[in-house]
Amino acid sequence: MSDLSHIRNFSIIAHIDHGKSTLADRMLELTHTVDERKMREQVLDAMDLERERGITIKTHPVTMKYKAQDGHTYRFNLMDTPGHVDFSYEVSRSLAACEGVILVVDAAQGVEAQTVSNAFLAAGENLVIIPVLNKIDLPSALTEESAAQLEDLLAIEAEECIRVSAKTGGGVGEVMERIVRDIPPPEGSAEEQAPFSALVFDSKYDPYQGAVVYVRIFNGRVRRGDRIRAMSTGRDYEVKGVGLFSPDPRPTDALSAGDVGYLTANIKDASEISIGDTVTRTNRPVEKPLPGFQEIHPMVFAGVYPMDTADYEKLGASLEKLRLNDSAFSYQNESSAALGLGYRCGFLGLLHMEVTIERLRREFDLDIITTYPGVVYRVHLTDGRTLEIDNPVLWPETTQIASVDEPMIKVYIICLNDHIGDMMQLVMERRGTVTHTDTIDAKRLMLTCRLPLNEVLIDFYDKLKSVSRGYSSMDYEYLGYEEADLVKMDILVHGEPVDAFATIVHREKAPAQGRRICQALKDVIPRQAFSVPLQAAINGNIVARETIRQYRKDVTAKCYGGDITRKRKLLEKQKAGKKKMKQIGQVSIPQEAFIRVLKTEPS
Repeated sequence: MSDLSHIRNFSIIAHIDHGKSTLADRMLELTHTVDERKMREQVLDAMDLERERGITIKTHPVTMKYKAQDGHTYRFNLMDTPGHVDFSYEVSRSLAACEGVILVVDAAQGVEAQTVSNAFLAAGENLVIIPVLNKIDLPSALTEESAAQLEDLLAIEAEECIRVSAKTGGGVGEVMERIVRDIPPPEGSAEEQAPFSALVFDSKYDPYQGAVVYVRIFNGRVRRGDRIRAMSTGRDYEVKGVGLFSPDPRPTDALSAGDVGYLTANIKDASEISIGDTVTRTNRPVEKPLPGFQEIHPMVFAGVYPMDTADYEKLGASLEKLRLNDSAFSYQNESSAALGLGYRCGFLGLLHMEVTIERLRREFDLDIITTYPGVVYRVHLTDGRTLEIDNPVLWPETTQIASVDEPMIKVYIICLNDHIGDMMQLVMERRGTVTHTDTIDAKRLMLTCRLPLNEVLIDFYDKLKSVSRGYSSMDYEYLGYEEADLVKMDILVHGEPVDAFATIVHREKAPAQGRRICQALKDVIPRQAFSVPLQAAINGNIVARETIRQYRKDVTAKCYGGDITRKRKLLEKQKAGKKKMKQIGQVSIPQEAFIRVLKTEPS
C-alpha cells in the first residue's frame, strides 16, 4: 500500500490489567485479521509466561485492514505494549514508531500510576491521545468519575473519552473510527527512488534466519536483495526477506514508508544489531540517523550462575540471544569462589529480573541460580577517586572510603484515603519520605515520595498491594544519587566469608537483615559432625549469629555399668576428636541455600 493517507500507526497503552490485550483481541476480530479457529484470549501475548501471569512483557506489533465508514480501507499498524512499570522502556520504543496512542483506563479502577506515566510519555512524543474508558459493563464501574480524573490529572476532556467494554466488544467500532479520524497518517515518501530510512525498535533471534529485525519504515522502500547498512556500526547486509505481522510473520514483496514489519539479512551475531539504530540503503544512504529513543540503563544487578559448570558456555550464548530481544538487559563475566564462573546481569527492576531468569530456564533449557540483587553505588575514596560498584565483592576497605552515595527514586503511589496512614508508615520503614499529596477524587489520592532504590527492590510492591488490599498502584522515576551510611555485610559460614551471600545494607538495618539471612541458612545447610557458626559481620564485627548444632553419636551406649570414669573417658575422647574435626572440617553449602537467601525479605 503506497498511499500513506490510508495508514495509521498507533499503540495501546495503559496501567497493568486495564484491558489493553482484550481491546486488541476485539480489534483483531472486527478486522478478521485472525481466523476464528485460531482466536483465543490475549492472542498477541505469544509467550507462555505472558499468558500464565496475565501480563504483557514484550511489545507485539500486528497489521490489520479496516474498512471505515467513509468506504476506504485502512491499514492499521497496532502495537500492544506492557503495562508494568519495569517494562516502560518497551512502551517508549513502541511510541517512537507511532503517530498516536489509545490510552485505556479501567472504569472500575480509575486512573492509576502507570496511566499517568504512559500518558506523559505519549505527550512527550507529541502523539495524538485517544482516551478509552474500558469495563463500563462492570457493576462497580465509575465511568463518569474516571472521566473526571482524566480531565483533572491529564487535561483530557471528559466528553472525548470513548466508553468501551472490550470483553463484549461494545464501543470498539467507535474506537476504530476515531483512529481513522484523529490519528494522522505517517509522513515520508513510499517511492522507490526516495532515500530509505527505517528505525529498529525491536529484534529477536531465530536459529535458522539469525537476527529478525523489527523496523518502522519512515522513508523509501526495501525489498529482498537490497543492500542495507546499519548506521551505528557501518556494516552492510543483503536483505533476505521482509514481511508484516498478522500477527504471525507473513512475508511480503516489500516494505515501504509507514509500514511496521520485519526484515532478515543473515545477521548471525546478535551484537551487530542495536535497538534504536537507523537502517538505510548502502548505495543511497541518508545523511543522518533518525532520532531514536533514550538509552535505558539497568538499575538492578544480580549474579547468574549455571547449576552445572559445563553449561557456562551455553549460558553465555543464551544471554547474548536474549539481549537481542531485550535491549534493557546487560551482562558481563563474573566468577565466585562459591558458585564458580557466571555472569553479572543488569535489569530494570525485580519483575524484569524474574521474567528474564524464567525465560532463560524455559526458552534455553538452563538450570541456573541467582545471587542477591543490588543496585549501583558510588563510592568516593579518600584519594579523590570515585568508583561505581554493583557487586559487594568489589567493595573497598573501610579505611579507603570517604563517603557512599546510593540511587534515589521518586515514587508515585495512588491509594484510597483510608490507607494513607499505612502507606506513609511503609514508606518511612523503607527510609523514605512523603514530599506531598494530591487529591484525585473523593476516595483516592496520590502520594509523591522519595525512596532509596535499594529499599524498593525486593518486596515493596507486594507489601504495597498487601497493605492496601490490592487498591493501590505505583510508578517511579530515577532522581539521582544521595549520600547514605551504607556498609558491606559479610556472611561467614564456619568462619569463612561466602561472597555470594555478601550484601550492601544501611548500617541501622544490618543486624536485622543479618539475622534473617543467618536464620534462613540455618534451615537449609545440613548438620555436620561438628557445630557450625553462621555469622553476619561488618568490618570484622559480628552483628548477628546463629549456630547449626552438631550431630553427636552416643559413644556411651555400650557402657552398661561399671565405673563412671569409663563414660567420662569416652566423652573426653569424643570431645577432643570433634575439636580437631572443627579445625579442619569444611562445610558444603547446598544450592537451596542460595535460593533461600535470595527470597529472604529485607528488614
